[in-house]
Amino acid sequence: MKAGLFGIGLSTYWPQFKGLKERLEGYQQQIAGRLGAEITLVNAGLIDSIEGAWAAADLFRKEDVSVIFLYVSTYALSATVLPVVQKAGSPPVIILNLQPIKAIDYDWFNKLGDRGVMTGEWLANCQACAVPEIANVFNRAGIKFHQVTGTLDDEEAWEEIMDWIAATRVAVQMQHNRLGVLGHYYNGMLDIYSDLTLQCATFGGFVQHLEMCELDELRKEVSASEIAAKRLEIAEAFYVLDECPEAELDRAAHTAVAMDKLVARHQLGSICYYYEGMPDNAYEDIISSVITGNSMLTSRNVPVAGEYEVKNIQAMKIMDLFGAGGSFTEFYGLDFNEEIILMGHDGPGHLSIAEGKPILKPLGVYHGKPGKGLSVEMKVKYGPVTLMSVVENPGKGLKLLVAEAESVPGPILQIGNTNGRYKFPMPIKTFVNNWCAEGPAHHCAIGTGHIAGKLQKLGSLLNIDVIKVC
Repeated sequence: MKAGLFGIGLSTYWPQFKGLKERLEGYQQQIAGRLGAEITLVNAGLIDSIEGAWAAADLFRKEDVSVIFLYVSTYALSATVLPVVQKAGSPPVIILNLQPIKAIDYDWFNKLGDRGVMTGEWLANCQACAVPEIANVFNRAGIKFHQVTGTLDDEEAWEEIMDWIAATRVAVQMQHNRLGVLGHYYNGMLDIYSDLTLQCATFGGFVQHLEMCELDELRKEVSASEIAAKRLEIAEAFYVLDECPEAELDRAAHTAVAMDKLVARHQLGSICYYYEGMPDNAYEDIISSVITGNSMLTSRNVPVAGEYEVKNIQAMKIMDLFGAGGSFTEFYGLDFNEEIILMGHDGPGHLSIAEGKPILKPLGVYHGKPGKGLSVEMKVKYGPVTLMSVVENPGKGLKLLVAEAESVPGPILQIGNTNGRYKFPMPIKTFVNNWCAEGPAHHCAIGTGHIAGKLQKLGSLLNIDVIKVC
């Protein structure tokens, strides 16, 4: 990801106020230093003329910047701002309204005596002066923009700037994500049926349709040494119960190696899957042994969602790109005594956000699914968490549904599933009613940390609504 940076000034000022331009350029270099430590930065310098604006636009377009940071260093004409953004192709614009200091020392200022010096000092601190003009012109030109207001050393403002960088990075990575879809929908689960074209139109990326027969062929090519190596990885990643049959561990390792090969062959960044197959069929053997390996893939930043949940794998991928994890989950039950919600899912869990070491358990039956095999039991780390659902909003495209909560300790249902206990900043009756009123599918992604602010910024960049329930 590349970001553009340009500052603005008025060339008329430079001969009038000695040292003003150099001072403002110094402020811009402070900003460039902090931005450049996070991203590849294309710095077009201080723009103070139409010709400079055109040159900056050409530079940004040539470098294919994903976002433009506009530093309002002093008053400047909006005519030197608009062409930069328009000619660069109108990428998202973040206006940086950052004063060098919190406030001018009025006594010191008024004792300067020389009104020219005083005016130059004021111009070095009047960043806010041009922001309404720029906002007015951007609105009238149909250019979307966002603002950060504060001081050059305002850590709250810089936290907001870093959130914009993180959101832009995720938007760019989603544009290049290859989503593998394997199998078919769970019959009759109408809420998860998805419009793949709408997903691509909103997030970008490419949908790679995968074949069970290809996975079967890859599985046939797996060697005994590869299975043995994967067994060692499994032993490292999980607390493997003694009751797990050796044959099931071998079967899980065998399929995990084949899934790794499928991911590598198609350069997949995420996968959703579901299949049944006839009893004792090779495909049933594969699909009933994927949970272990798919959980390991998820922890390696290739999230995997069961039940062919396209919308939820998008949510899981977004959460993962933000560094929050993003584990497959659904409502398991309401505990009205303790005002907590039990949430989890059978299937791949995000091992990287587990509280303690995930447990590998054998199940005699997969509820509602064919076959039997190994399953993962884990809780999400205690502390702040964020729930997210990608929702198809009838007639309005997609929206993001978000809630912040806490993962809390306590008893869970020890049925070999990923599950945990979550406390919300409102009564659980209210939360469930408000969440469901937005029309999500019954799955969602859960990740660590409170990242609703970052998700709201991502929604702004993608031009889709973000609904925060709490």
